[in-house]
Amino acid sequence: MTTTLITGANKGLGKETARRLIASGHIVYIGARNESRGRAAARELGGRFVHLEVTDDASVRDAAERIEADGGLDVLINNAGIEPRLPDNGIPAPLDTTADDMRTAFETNVFGVVRTTHAFLPLLQRSDEPVIVNVSSGLASLADLSDPESYTHFYPGISYPASKATVNAITIQYAKAFPAIRVNAVDPGYTNTDLNGRTGTQTVEEGAEIIVRMAQIASDGPTGTFSSVHGPVAW
Repeated sequence: MTTTLITGANKGLGKETARRLIASGHIVYIGARNESRGRAAARELGGRFVHLEVTDDASVRDAAERIEADGGLDVLINNAGIEPRLPDNGIPAPLDTTADDMRTAFETNVFGVVRTTHAFLPLLQRSDEPVIVNVSSGLASLADLSDPESYTHFYPGISYPASKATVNAITIQYAKAFPAIRVNAVDPGYTNTDLNGRTGTQTVEEGAEIIVRMAQIASDGPTGTFSSVHGPVAW
């Protein structure tokens, strides 16, 4: 049986991904920093709650020790992420973006991915079919972000696209370093979640599709890729 950990899984895309993978037979750890919400989601879905704050070394280490003691891990889904927003109008304008805004975004979206991946790599390396899925964004595509014809071109923010583009670079490097692990980045699309203030144009069911698909690839599946439900996404 496949054992999967999803960070930030108490709501949104993480929760829907957990729901789908549990339905397909995975043992799923609901990683969440909020214990009450995480436990509630685990009870609702039939998953296992594990306290996991991706910005905290001790929390990630404790989660890894807990899952190792339970038997190990096959799939890691780095889903936890944030988008810093201005309190006045909610528009992340470049003029108002500070170094602290960038640091906040990178602490969760980038350093959290590295921290969690680093802690769970020893467990994944013991799996027969290890998989890492890094939840990225269409805003991470530099090709699309710079293309006036792309729907992402309108987006003015700096910290979120920069952090997710870094996640893509991390994905490539991990894939090269660990060829036995399938390591891929995915673009779930503009999904209606708390991350974007519920402004997304598609449902969590639609957004979770590519995450679920890439979480279930076999050992001969793709690695070092960036894709959406529609196919490959330009870096």
